[in-house]
Amino acid sequence: MTILKMYAPFFDINNWLHVLTSGKDWMIILTLILMECLLSVDNAVVLAAQTKVLPDKSQQRKSLFYGLWGAYLFRFIVIGIGTYLINFWEIKLAGSIYLFYLAFKFFYNQRHPQESTDKEKKKAVTHKHKKKRKYILSLFWRTVISIEAMDIVFSIDSVLASLAVSNNPVIVLIGGMIGILCMRGVAEIIIKLMDIIPELQPMAYVLIAIIALKLFLSLPPLNYELPNTVFAIIVFTILGVTIIFHFLRVKKHGHKKL
Repeated sequence: MTILKMYAPFFDINNWLHVLTSGKDWMIILTLILMECLLSVDNAVVLAAQTKVLPDKSQQRKSLFYGLWGAYLFRFIVIGIGTYLINFWEIKLAGSIYLFYLAFKFFYNQRHPQESTDKEKKKAVTHKHKKKRKYILSLFWRTVISIEAMDIVFSIDSVLASLAVSNNPVIVLIGGMIGILCMRGVAEIIIKLMDIIPELQPMAYVLIAIIALKLFLSLPPLNYELPNTVFAIIVFTILGVTIIFHFLRVKKHGHKKL
């Protein structure tokens, strides 16, 4: 019965009609869309970095598409139990540790390219004598699951912030769904920019490390929330410095790979 009460507003036609025809509710929805976009800047960066493991752009776009619908489904479920999410600080901790690991692994391989190359050679030799390792799921579906896992981590902040603005789950759902769609567009733009400006890849992992720190600081007992405006300024400052560095490098050395 408790579950039915939590999700009943989603299936109330009168509630939907009231929201869709109310100018006041649409103002709240626009506010939630703006909040979702601001809170999803870090999510977009992580999504862009995760999809780069796939071999071609078609699979990258497809993984984001499946990830989008998975995010919608998860958001629907989470909004229904949003009041309980504050207890799931363990999810934030796990996400923070994982993101720190991603950043460390990337820069370690960059600083020790020979070691990374040697490992790849050893793997190649080993594969000649061993059967190819089999995964239950393909690289594509493992990437989709990874995207969903990160959405779980990052959506907690936005859902709780949205529920603080409005306690009507239909309003929160509409604002969140449109906001997620906007975030997906940002992720695709970042993917395209990474192809044009290779320096954006290491920049992405710098941001991932900052995002991990941001998540860690929000955990109890610290409970420090970095203001979204400050985080946006940090992101765009790092982006600007990276682009300037790229053009200076191209001007001096030409178009060479990093």
